[in-house]
Amino acid sequence: MVKFHHALNGLKAAMQDHSIRLQVYLGIAAVVIGLFLRLDYGEWMAVSFCIGMVIAVEILNTCMERLCDLYTERKDDRIRIIKDMAAAAVLVVSFAAACIGAMILFAHVCR
Repeated sequence: MVKFHHALNGLKAAMQDHSIRLQVYLGIAAVVIGLFLRLDYGEWMAVSFCIGMVIAVEILNTCMERLCDLYTERKDDRIRIIKDMAAAAVLVVSFAAACIGAMILFAHVCR
């Protein structure tokens, strides 16, 4: 139960970050669009997984940035590369989620 409490504290702290809040709002928008389109069970599974993955990777990216900032605040190309790679992970997952969302939307528009 204590670990669950810590996880909820982490989620509360994560929601203070602008980038994470943006991903949550985009996830809510995806759910609203899904309700409008009347997604089937499999589509909801895909959308839910995509939303969860994007938010989780954004949280990990934010953690990586903060951890790097604890190491040094000075300009360091090694830290810049680490931060860029963590941001790239968010980009890759977001692009995959957008592709899945587009495929689902296209399937509904073409019906």
